[in-house]
Amino acid sequence: MDCLLLGISLLSCLAMLFVLTRRYFSSRGAKLLKLPETWWTPGIENSVNNDIRPYKVTFSEEMVKDLKYRLKHTRPLTPPLKDVAWNYGTNTDALRKFLDYWANEYNFNEREKYINQYSHFKTNIQGLDIHFIHVKPNNTEGKRVLPLLIVHGWPGSIMEFYKIIPLLTSPKPEHDFVFEVIAPSLPGFGFSSAATIPELSCIQMSAVLKNLMLRLGYDKYYVQGGDWGSSVIHTMSCLYPQHVLGLHSNLCIVINKWILLKKALNLFSPLLWKKTKKRTGFSLLGETGYYHIQATKPDTVGVGLNDSPAGLAAYIIEKFSTGTNSSYKYKADGGFLEKYTYDELIDNLMIYWVSNSITTAMRIYAELYTKSNRSLNAILERTPIKVPSACAQFPYEIMEQSPYELRKRFVNLLRITKMPRGGHFAAFEEPELLANDIWISVDEMEEWNKKHRETLICQQKG
Repeated sequence: MDCLLLGISLLSCLAMLFVLTRRYFSSRGAKLLKLPETWWTPGIENSVNNDIRPYKVTFSEEMVKDLKYRLKHTRPLTPPLKDVAWNYGTNTDALRKFLDYWANEYNFNEREKYINQYSHFKTNIQGLDIHFIHVKPNNTEGKRVLPLLIVHGWPGSIMEFYKIIPLLTSPKPEHDFVFEVIAPSLPGFGFSSAATIPELSCIQMSAVLKNLMLRLGYDKYYVQGGDWGSSVIHTMSCLYPQHVLGLHSNLCIVINKWILLKKALNLFSPLLWKKTKKRTGFSLLGETGYYHIQATKPDTVGVGLNDSPAGLAAYIIEKFSTGTNSSYKYKADGGFLEKYTYDELIDNLMIYWVSNSITTAMRIYAELYTKSNRSLNAILERTPIKVPSACAQFPYEIMEQSPYELRKRFVNLLRITKMPRGGHFAAFEEPELLANDIWISVDEMEEWNKKHRETLICQQKG
């Protein structure tokens, strides 16, 4: 039976690869159309305004009381098998300690103040109330202020950026500029409202965030992101180069026909050559089950995660274990405390819990695989990104590509930085490393723009 199930999984992957490849070739001649700016909450067009409203994150007494009750009345957790650590998913011995801390030691009042230390706002963009943090530098004497849009992914949130924001908004003597940071919650995540109609994927979110920046008065700005945030800023840079001054990504990915073929061969090499040392195919299958669920049935799994804080914690902290370092699954404690504190991890959970947004956040996976978005994404993946770009590669990231592969899409790739440590959640794990690379990269982009920006924009208009 095990062999049969494994065979079915491999055949499913082959089928998916076939579909993607066929779709790639079938749309080769298609032109990139202008992205429509859809109104994502039909029926409220005449009842919204363009105000930018201050917002405060609130942990109400009623919510905290209910949450503690649920945590303290969680059904008995199934004990883990002997010596499996986190290889079967979240280790319930470690989870039990985590839940006990959340219920009895997490200081809700103090963490609410921590979350509100930065200025929060909301404004309506295309029928969506978009929540964002806006942090301006305190001392700008003699410095140019550069707007920087930073974008999170799943299962992260704005909380990923709390340690890196002061590193970006504090002037450095060696640079003649300083950053002004805008960190939005993606639509459907946290305190940003969700669409009431289908099709809002990371592609369409690029238009929403472009319009957010215009609402704030920024016609030109830099962008940074990882995970889904990288997909959003890659699309923004591709479609709106007149606004994006430069791109910094900690998950640069390029997909074309040759890369797809190479990845397919790597995926199934253990079946073809038994002496292969690195079983990359099976590792990928073992760590991406959630992706398939969320890309197909997010609303089903969302019911349980919305109802149970224990379930939500188990589902999310496992990603912060293996996403930070895949070897952590061999540690009984999940290893994540080497990079995070309980408070930091729970702050991120609280964003999902308070806003009741885990289901709508997971829909970002399903929306990318609608028929129309698959076709659009296939075109986007083959459209070069011409704004100056920089890629930070952390050693425990889920995927890494060579400079040769990256330059197939990022045609003005100025910088690739091999980081000494860190994984998928770069801003959360290694804020100093990431911040330093952003500073240096933008410095190089500023010089590039002085020489080439006008030519780039003329080419775009032509």
